[in-house]
Amino acid sequence: MPRIALISDTHNLLRPEALAFLAGCDHIVHCGDIGGPEILARLAVIAPLSVVRGNNDAAPWAADIPVSLTVVLGSVAVHAVHDIADLHLGPEDAGVRVVVSGHSHKPSMVERDGVLFINPGSAGPRRFSLPISVAELQIDDDGRVTPRLVTLAVPPAPGRRQRPAVSPSSSSSS
Repeated sequence: MPRIALISDTHNLLRPEALAFLAGCDHIVHCGDIGGPEILARLAVIAPLSVVRGNNDAAPWAADIPVSLTVVLGSVAVHAVHDIADLHLGPEDAGVRVVVSGHSHKPSMVERDGVLFINPGSAGPRRFSLPISVAELQIDDDGRVTPRLVTLAVPPAPGRRQRPAVSPSSSSSS
């Protein structure tokens, strides 16, 4: 069963906790605001990589990265875009079963009309009081998608209170 790791908004910070989560995955989808080419190089060593450009990826190194893309993983079409407001694809018409986005730094997962919309949140610098998080998709042989959001246990910034350890939540989608 392929394990697809979803990561977004690293903003040039690839935390050890995120790397540990990515270990052993079959494919990585990065939903933009990467931060620099060295992040992509480090991810590409772990697994095949699909990536979209975020609004902060404006430097020349990111010029060839698409704003959105659709990739078939297992038997499932997954569409990635950084900001869900920029989704111009009609997922139900294009055979897309999963839409992955970032930008908001807020992890979320909802199914609408048979399409799973998932935002892994931000794996980079903490924004406001939002968690540091990633996500994954497990795709079985019948094309059933099992998504999971994972809050990473990261050390608190100096002067901040400790947050709870890992707090995964799971949900299934057909």
